[in-house]
Amino acid sequence: MKVKLFLRSILLFAVLINVVQAQNKAEKYVLVIHGGAGTIERGRMTAEQEQAYRDKLKEALQVGYDVIKQHGSALDAVEKTVRVLEDSPLFNAGKGAVFTHDGKNELDAAVMDGKTLSAGAVAGVTTLRNPISAARAVMEKSEHVLLAREGAEAFAKEVGLAIVDPSYFYTKERWDGLQRARQQDAKKQVNHATERLGGGIQDYKFGTVGCVALDDQGNLAAGTSTGGMTNKKFGRIGDAPIIGAGTYANNESVAVSCTGWGEFYIRNVVAYDIAALMEYKNLSVKEAAETSLAKVAKGGGNGGLIALDKEGNMAMPFNTSGMYRGAVTEEGVVEVEIYKD
Repeated sequence: MKVKLFLRSILLFAVLINVVQAQNKAEKYVLVIHGGAGTIERGRMTAEQEQAYRDKLKEALQVGYDVIKQHGSALDAVEKTVRVLEDSPLFNAGKGAVFTHDGKNELDAAVMDGKTLSAGAVAGVTTLRNPISAARAVMEKSEHVLLAREGAEAFAKEVGLAIVDPSYFYTKERWDGLQRARQQDAKKQVNHATERLGGGIQDYKFGTVGCVALDDQGNLAAGTSTGGMTNKKFGRIGDAPIIGAGTYANNESVAVSCTGWGEFYIRNVVAYDIAALMEYKNLSVKEAAETSLAKVAKGGGNGGLIALDKEGNMAMPFNTSGMYRGAVTEEGVVEVEIYKD
C-alpha cells in the first residue's frame, strides 16, 4: 500500500512538473510579418476596413506557414508571404504603393538569407509587379546586391520576372493621398531643419511590408518591400532596400524588417544594430529591438520593426499609434494585431 502511494505521488509530481514547464515554455515563432506602422487608430477605420486588413494579414501568414510546414526554406517563405502583401492594394508596397510628387509609383525591396549572408535589393523601380522577387533574383542571379531604376528593370526582364504597365499600381486612395500631401506641402512653412531630416509631413512617411522567417533547418531570412513615402521627390530612397538599415538576417543572431521614417533607420543602421546588440552585448531579441528603436525615437523618427531570433523568439516594437502586424507559431497558431492596445 505504501509503495503504491509512493509511486502515485511520484507520478503526480511528474505531471505537475510537466504542467509548470509547459506554462513557462515560450512560444516558438516561425514567421512574423508587418504591413506598416503609422497613425492607425480605431476611430479612423470602419469595421469592414479593419476586417479586410486582418484577413489579408492572416492570408499572408498562412501562405508563409505552409511553406515552413512543408519543410521549405525561410527564404521561400519570406518571398511568398511578401508577394501576398505586394499584390494587395491595402498596403504601401506593390499594388498599393503610394505616389511620388511627380505622380509615379517608385518601389523598393530587399531580401537577405541568414544562412549565407547573401542579399539582394532593388530601388526606384516602376514596372515590376513583385519587387521582392526582383530583389531575390538580384541576390541569386547577379554578382551585385543593389540594382536601381531602369537597370533593375532591365535585369528583371532579362531573368523573366513579371513586368507590368505603371498604371497597374494606380489606386484612387493613394492618388487622393498624394493630392492631400501636395496641398499641405504648399501651405506649410518650410522648416529647413526638418526638411534636412527627411521631410515635414510625418504621417506620409509610413507604410512598407515585411516578413522574417525561421525554417526547420534553423535558417533565418528577412524581406522588406515598400512604395516609399507619399509625395517623395528627387528619387528619394528609404531604408527598406538598404541592407543593415531596413532589412537584415543572420543565422547567428536575428532576422529584421523595419517600417517607418526611413532616414532615421538608415542613420542608425537599425536592422544590423539589433543583430550587433544581440551578438556583442548578449541582449535578448526584445531588448535589442526596443533599444535600437529608442535610438530612432531619440533622433525624432517614428516607426516600428519585426525581429525573429534563431530560437524562435520574436519582437514587434513600434512607437506609433499602430502597426499592422502578425505572427504564427510552430504549431500554426496565428496572431494578428493592428493597434497599440
